[in-house]
Amino acid sequence: MCNNFQKKLWQWRGVLIAAPSVTAVVLLLRFVGLLQMLELAAFDQLFLLRLKAEPEKPDERIVIVKIDEQDITKIGKWPIPDGDLAVALENLKKQKPHAIGLDIYRDLPVEPGHKSLVKVFESTPNLIGVQKVSESIDSFTVAPPPALKKRDQVGANDLPLDGDGKIRRSLLYVSDKNGKNVFSFPFKLAYQYLNKRGILVGQTENYLVKTGDVIFPLFHSNDGGYIRAEDQGYQVLINYRGSIQKFPTISFIDVLNNRIPQDFVKGRIVLIGTTAESQKDLFYTPYSSSILRAPRRMPGVVIHANAVSQILSATLNNRPLIKTWSEPVEWLSIFASAILGAVSSWLQRHNNASQKRYPLRGMTTLIVTTGLYSTSYLAFLNGWWIPFVPLLIAFIASKLTVTSYIARTAGSIRRTFGRYLNDEVVAYLLEHPEGLKLGGERRKITILTSDLRGFTSTSERLPAEEVIKILNLYLGYMADIITKYQGTIDEFMGDGILVLFGAPTTREDDPTRAIACAVAMQQAMQPVNEKMQELGLPKLEMGIGINTGEVVVGNIGSDKRTKYGIVGNQVNLTYRIESYTVGGQILISESTLKEVGDIVKILGEREVQPKGVKQPINIYEVGGIAGDYNLYITQEEEIFFPLPTPFSLMYAVLDGKDIDRNLIKGKLVKMSEKGAEIYLEISANMVIPQPLTNLKMNLFLPDCAEAGCEDIYAKVIEKKATQSSFYIRFTNKPPQIEAQLSAIYKSLQNIGNRE
Repeated sequence: MCNNFQKKLWQWRGVLIAAPSVTAVVLLLRFVGLLQMLELAAFDQLFLLRLKAEPEKPDERIVIVKIDEQDITKIGKWPIPDGDLAVALENLKKQKPHAIGLDIYRDLPVEPGHKSLVKVFESTPNLIGVQKVSESIDSFTVAPPPALKKRDQVGANDLPLDGDGKIRRSLLYVSDKNGKNVFSFPFKLAYQYLNKRGILVGQTENYLVKTGDVIFPLFHSNDGGYIRAEDQGYQVLINYRGSIQKFPTISFIDVLNNRIPQDFVKGRIVLIGTTAESQKDLFYTPYSSSILRAPRRMPGVVIHANAVSQILSATLNNRPLIKTWSEPVEWLSIFASAILGAVSSWLQRHNNASQKRYPLRGMTTLIVTTGLYSTSYLAFLNGWWIPFVPLLIAFIASKLTVTSYIARTAGSIRRTFGRYLNDEVVAYLLEHPEGLKLGGERRKITILTSDLRGFTSTSERLPAEEVIKILNLYLGYMADIITKYQGTIDEFMGDGILVLFGAPTTREDDPTRAIACAVAMQQAMQPVNEKMQELGLPKLEMGIGINTGEVVVGNIGSDKRTKYGIVGNQVNLTYRIESYTVGGQILISESTLKEVGDIVKILGEREVQPKGVKQPINIYEVGGIAGDYNLYITQEEEIFFPLPTPFSLMYAVLDGKDIDRNLIKGKLVKMSEKGAEIYLEISANMVIPQPLTNLKMNLFLPDCAEAGCEDIYAKVIEKKATQSSFYIRFTNKPPQIEAQLSAIYKSLQNIGNRE
């Protein structure tokens, strides 16, 4: 149990290292405040996105009497005289609004008409004035209108300012310098409206403000994206409805001249305030964050209107208030995001070969970023502020950390062992410490083996440097193709290659990819031979055998020397199947054909009895594969031309590496580019060799000595001939003989073309 647990820890070590480390770093960045501005900017974008995607309807319960530049010009002075304010208030009172909010300082008289204004103050119980309670470096307190202060008809119009100069919060109440709570201007107006409707406003047992059934969440200094923000008083995040266009408006001049539409303010809340640029009562808000235009500021009276609207809408319409996660929940979400990033990178650490087939793997960051922001937006629509930036940073940073960890810990090992092992085997050994131990497991895999026809005898005639050059050229082409089709190169055996499909990683399409790989390898022999011709080297031909079966895969050897490989009868059977091939041919077992199905193009079938196999088996020649691969071997028709004068020859049958001592005489009577027809003189002991039999022969050409020319190797092919003859395919010809036979064949071809 303990060992299994340790193995799991080792297999996921990258995630276990990256996720907690990145979480700690992100929390540190969050704590020191380096992420606050980014998160507040992302928060602003949620407002802008909602404004475009789901614009809210105007709040008809609130009317704004705006004092713009034209109004000030028509009045002729600023501040507006008390007499004009008194007339405007009287005109509004006639329509019986539920509440009137005067967002203009009147701590001192502005003649003429001060007595008239005081009289209006004293006779209007639903009129709320303003005062500035808090004092800061660049602002001072402003006293309330004395007449309204006596009647407790004053509210604080203070607005908490963020570090970037924006207003994202409002107050329900704030303490003055004497420690006394002063209710905010928007709250007192909302109270007047709700009180008219018989809705109770009070506090919970925890001293949280409650209107009807709605409890207003108290803002704390580290809520949402904030870090150590000032949280004096009872602050709430403003769920803005929008700009001034979200409220019915009328100009102050129209109110002053009593040009108010009938019942325009009846039963509503009226806010009177300046919107003029010259009065400096303008503030930045989340709606000021547009990238494509200059930031726009919102008049203070409109911000107060949004604050009033929030209280009314939450109480009467169930419009959500903005709430935030607790800090422990936020920490856990950052940790979860870090885990997601680490896992996504860890799982893809050796899947580069399949990126083209599965392109979405390369889009993980884009998908997760979109998903996180979409989740944040949907939560915002339901009243939750989920910090987006720390989650995204945790995800990306953990991905980069895992990538860096893999590069640092495995890079040098991969570079070293990658020269000897397939990348996937290296990854498997690195990530499974038990994989370094001796032993193995039974597994069904597909085995591919290839071999160059007659290369051994060719290499004996060439300098060692030329042999290595040929092998490096050939094996380089083949290795690239095998890697492309996700095969594991288990071994290079001179000119032979042993490839595994299904070890160390098993995939459903292992047999299919093995056949596709084999066809692609045969196709690649054309550029290989073109390169060989450029270098003045002999042409190469390759045979491939494929078999599917159960083997033991794992580490073979001793503590000092270990090899990742396979053991089993199926391996030997694959080599036997490959031995039946001629150059350019692919033979597969029946078990492989059954796994792949009808998408394989079969050119022929033959029953054979390999050594070590009790019962005969069927093998199949592959001409190509359809489906997603659509690969085919070019089939060239072989034409045999009769020789005017047959050449004498002697041959012996090869049995593995043993040569039969019985020499048989015959004659070469027909020739093709790659093969020939052999005629045997009739005798009592004459036996026609069976197809797939390997032969070693000596051909007595005109330029050869009496003792015969150099050895030629060939394989009997399955082509119908006369009773006393058979066809062969040359597998290896010495350069001198190849040149002579090539010249003879060309002359026969020319004669045939003339006829």
